[in-house]
Amino acid sequence: MTVAAARLPTPELARLARETRARVIENAHRTQTPHLGSCLSCVDILIAAYFHSLRLDPSNPRASQRDRFILSKGHAAPALFQVLALRGFYPLALLDDYGKDGSLFAEHPPTPDRLPGIEAATGSLGHGVPMGLGMALAGRIRREGYNVVALSSDGECNEGSIWEAAMLAAAQKMDRLCVVIDFNRWQATGRTEEITGLAPLAEKWRAFGWSTREADGHDLDELAKLLSAVPDGSGRPVAIIAHTVKGKGVSFMEDDNNWHYRIPKADEVDAAKKELGVAA
Repeated sequence: MTVAAARLPTPELARLARETRARVIENAHRTQTPHLGSCLSCVDILIAAYFHSLRLDPSNPRASQRDRFILSKGHAAPALFQVLALRGFYPLALLDDYGKDGSLFAEHPPTPDRLPGIEAATGSLGHGVPMGLGMALAGRIRREGYNVVALSSDGECNEGSIWEAAMLAAAQKMDRLCVVIDFNRWQATGRTEEITGLAPLAEKWRAFGWSTREADGHDLDELAKLLSAVPDGSGRPVAIIAHTVKGKGVSFMEDDNNWHYRIPKADEVDAAKKELGVAA
């Protein structure tokens, strides 16, 4: 069976992004689980990838020619779970069991054998990009021609394993590997720039030999075009620095790091859904 990209138009991507944000916020309230701000900042990246760019077949999730997507910032799993369900990997109703004993859904992605659409169990930061590199190398060896996209975060760039993988990927000219950095300028305890010397981030990736682009991480059209252009003809791995806002989509959550751990109350869920234009 042939894998294919969804290629949905931008207005439909925008509708799915609003719906996903609303569902993620509801889930955080219902299950009393954190990392809401980190989920909301990457929703548009996930939607552009799964509903426009990635070549997938939800009815055959282990197809050898499928593109691979790794959520290296595993704490944003609640957003990925919603997107995978909307894409058809499993029924949305399954997510009602999120966080319950024995559930397939927890605060980080499970092992791939547990849930269709998951390529790697992540959560220990810094591991997703090296795993993505390994998958890309395997694809080259097997001549399978798939792309690998790893969604990382700016805080995750504190990890040395990210830069070890970046050096090896450039040396091996892994042009089917793409790393997207969710650059929301926060990590768990403060501003990323205040915790380590992150700037200039794009120049760092370029210096490591990557074909690097900067993008508005909430511009669905721009994200879809960049992700669909991998490999980009440069012969190098691709880095997309996606400038995002933590808590994007809800005014009282945006750029407020309290929402890294804070749980929304019922009235806040209603207010958020009203802003998103999603029926309560």
